[in-house]
Amino acid sequence: MALAVTSLDAVEILDSRARPTLAVTITLAEGAIARAGVPSGASTGSREAVELRDGDPRRFSGQGVRTAVANVQGEIAGALVGRTFANLAELDQALIELDGTETKSRLGANAIVGVSMAAARAGALASGQTLWQALRPEGVAPRLPVPHFNVVNGGVHAPNDLDFQEFMLAPVGAPSLAEAVRAGAEVYAALRRLLADRGFATGLGDEGGFAPEIDRPEDVLALLVEAIETAGYAPGRQGVALALDPAASEFFRDGRYHVAGEALSSAEMITRYEEIAASYPVVSLEDGLAEGDWDGWRDLTVRLGDKIQLVGDDLLVTNPAIITEAITRGAANAALIKLNQIGTVSETLEAMRLCRAAHWAQMVSHRSGETEDTFIADLAVGTGCGQIKTGAPARGERVAKYNRLIEIETGGALPYGLSES
Repeated sequence: MALAVTSLDAVEILDSRARPTLAVTITLAEGAIARAGVPSGASTGSREAVELRDGDPRRFSGQGVRTAVANVQGEIAGALVGRTFANLAELDQALIELDGTETKSRLGANAIVGVSMAAARAGALASGQTLWQALRPEGVAPRLPVPHFNVVNGGVHAPNDLDFQEFMLAPVGAPSLAEAVRAGAEVYAALRRLLADRGFATGLGDEGGFAPEIDRPEDVLALLVEAIETAGYAPGRQGVALALDPAASEFFRDGRYHVAGEALSSAEMITRYEEIAASYPVVSLEDGLAEGDWDGWRDLTVRLGDKIQLVGDDLLVTNPAIITEAITRGAANAALIKLNQIGTVSETLEAMRLCRAAHWAQMVSHRSGETEDTFIADLAVGTGCGQIKTGAPARGERVAKYNRLIEIETGGALPYGLSES
C-alpha cells in the first residue's frame, strides 16, 4: 500500500530502565495516525546499528535523545513529509539513503527505527489490516509463537554474580498461546516461592526475572526444573523446557570465558554446554560464545547443532549481510531478531527471509530497555517465526506483548508453536 506522509513528530520518553528513548508519531494522507515506542538494549553487539545519544552530562548522564528527536522533527520530516512512497520498503530505503552511514549513526538508528515502525503501523491502519497481517510476507503462514519467559536475570541485566544473562522457560508443549502464558506465570510464581523459602531475594532484574545471588548456572537450571515440577508441569519438550542466553561476549576476556570463577577456553566452554544439555531440558542456547569467536561457533554448531537450537544475537545483530556470512560459515542454526539492531522494519524482514531460505529458526526479541509498544508481538505472528522472547510474565512493558499475543489468538484460529523452518 502507498504511504503518503503528511506529518511526522517525536518526543523524548522514558524506557523501562528509566533511561530516555523516543516515541515517533506519523500521520498519513488517509488520516491514519500511528505511534511507535523505540526499544533500547544494554547487552549490545559491537556491529549493531547505533543509537544516537546527546552526550550532555547535565541530562540523564549524557543518555538523552533530544538530538534524535530533533532529527525526526527536522531532517527526516523534511525528507518524508509531502512525499508518497509505494510501500514501506521504499520509505525505509529513503531513510537509509538519507542517513548515509552503514550503522545509521548520523541520524541515529533509534530515530530511524521509530519512523519505520510508526509507518508500518500507520500503513496497516490505512489498509484496514491488523499489524501482523500487514507485516506478513507473501507465502508465509502466520503463527502464534512459543513465548520464552526470562525468569532469572544475570549478566548486565542484574546486580548479582551470575555470569549467564538469561534463564528462560519455554512452554513448547502447551496446546495454545494462552495456556503457554499460564504455564509461564504459574512456574514464575512457583519459582518466587522456592527462592523466598531458601532465603534468596526476590527482587527483579531489567527484564522482570529474579536476580538471586547464585553464581553457578547449573544451580539455576536445577532450581528451574524444580519450579516447573512444583507448578505441576513436566520439564522438557512435552511440557515446559528451558532456554539459555549466556550473552558470552559479556564474560569473554583475554581469550577465555570467565564463568563462576573459572576461565575456560572455547572448547572447554562448548564441553560445558554439552554437559548442560545432557543434564537439563535445554532446547535453545543463545550467544553461547562471543561474537568474534567464529571458529568456536562453528565447532559449537557441529557438536550441538543437531540437538538444540543455537541462536546468534551479538553474533548476527539482525544484519542480513552477517547472517549470510554465518550461514556460509556453518555458525549457528537460528537468529535472534531485534528491530533496533538493524534499524528498519524492511531490513528486519529481509533478515528473516534469509533465515527461512536457509531453514534457520528465528526468535523475535524485545530489549532490556522497553516501552509499552507491542509491535514485536505482531511481527512474530505475521512472520510465522514460531518464537518470541519479551521478558518475564511480569512488569507492564513485558506483559503488554504477551497480552497482545493473547488478543491476537482470541481473534482467529491461528496455529501455535514452533515453526517448521
